[in-house]
Amino acid sequence: MFTGLVEATGRVLAIERRGEQARLRVAVPFAAELAEGESVAVNGCCLTAVGRDDSSASFDVLMQTLRVTSLGDLEVDDPVNLERALRAGDRFGGHFVQGHVDGTGTIERLEPRGQDHLLELRLPAAIARLCIDKGSLSVDGISLTIAEFEDTLARFWIIPHTFELTNIHARKVGQRVNLEADLLAKHVARLLDRG
Repeated sequence: MFTGLVEATGRVLAIERRGEQARLRVAVPFAAELAEGESVAVNGCCLTAVGRDDSSASFDVLMQTLRVTSLGDLEVDDPVNLERALRAGDRFGGHFVQGHVDGTGTIERLEPRGQDHLLELRLPAAIARLCIDKGSLSVDGISLTIAEFEDTLARFWIIPHTFELTNIHARKVGQRVNLEADLLAKHVARLLDRG
C-alpha cells in the first residue's frame, strides 16, 4: 500500500528485454536502505526489488505489467517517480494507492499558468467512470486531486513543489501516464454493477 506522495525521483539505467518480460534497473536515492523483496512504486506500479546496490535497484517487469502500464515506453535516462510502501504508524497524507495500475491516460495539455502548471489528461472510459470533481487519481504514482472533470478529460493544477520534485516536469503532450483510480470508487462501482 502506498500514499501517492512521491518520495524521490530516479532515473532509468537499463531495460533488459527477457522475451515478453523485462528487467528494469533504476537509480534509486534510497537503494542502500532497500531489502530484496521490498515493494517500490515505480511510476505508480508496485514492483518488487530483486537486486540492489548502494545506488540502484532492479525490478522484474511482467508481460501483463508491460501491457497495462506505460513502463514499456521507458527509455534509458527517463525520470521515474519512486515511493516505498507505507509502514504502519506512518503519516498518511495522500490517498490509498495500491500500485495496481488500472490503465494509461494521455497527456493532452501541460503548460505553465502563473507559478503553477495546468495538466489535462484524457482517460479511458473505464477509469473515467470512477472519477469525480475533487476526487483523487493516482497519475504515475502521484496522488492528485481532479480540479475539473468533463466526460473523459481530467484537469489538474500542479503546484511548483509537485512539478519540480516528480517526473511531471519531464513529461510531454501525447505521452502516456499510469492511472490508478480511487480504491473506494472501484469497490462502490463493483457493488453497484452486481446490482
